[in-house]
Amino acid sequence: METGLAGKGVVVTGASGGIGAACVRAFAAEGAHVAVHYHRGRDRAEALAAEIGGAPILNADLTVESDVEGLFEGARDALGRVDVCAAVAGVWPSEDRPVWDLSLERWQATLDANLTASFLTARAFLREVERNGGGSLVLVGSTAGIFGEAGHADYAAAKSAILVGLLLSLKNEVTRIAPRARVNAVAPGWTESPMTRGHVDPERVSAISRTMALRKVAQPEDVAQQVVILASDELSGHVTGQVVAVAGGMEGRVVHE
Repeated sequence: METGLAGKGVVVTGASGGIGAACVRAFAAEGAHVAVHYHRGRDRAEALAAEIGGAPILNADLTVESDVEGLFEGARDALGRVDVCAAVAGVWPSEDRPVWDLSLERWQATLDANLTASFLTARAFLREVERNGGGSLVLVGSTAGIFGEAGHADYAAAKSAILVGLLLSLKNEVTRIAPRARVNAVAPGWTESPMTRGHVDPERVSAISRTMALRKVAQPEDVAQQVVILASDELSGHVTGQVVAVAGGMEGRVVHE
């Protein structure tokens, strides 16, 4: 099915990670011109850019205002214009820490790496929307933001804010500057990626899939395809403010072992 993304300028944040890299490949397969963002994974970003036949590689710390502004300026210079942004970048602290044992330092770092980074990314992209008169933003949250996640209240709170307060505000605000512009989100469940390595091993799948209709973890490509669909004006032109859960029919979290 035609997505209408051929020739579009796309920024994918967190492209050196598993889901981000899959998004880059999926957009490139549709003929889009993709800017590959990374923070620390330069080698992975360079390999990915070479894999898709060459793409601009842009470094930015998404918690730093000037870095994010520079990222989108660089993308605009490289691509001509920025029509789509997939805000994939995020950090899941793997150590289980209940709130009574959760440091303020980790809380603030997690909110910065997820919520603040998404805000700064969205703000910079919406300025591109205003410049172009249109565009599509896809935020990446998590099922932790829907069901919560014991031991990771910091991450769950950040992702919930992205999937509800930020998303629902942006989908209304963006139409002030571009009447057809759209903002949507995906909420991945357990997904096999570098960030979850060691947490989705085969022996653990039976435990983490107990509330899922499909008893398996997602692959990054499962998430990327939904990102592309939501980004496409051809496939999702009348869809905005929506969250698509890519989680195998998950109905909640397992609380007791």
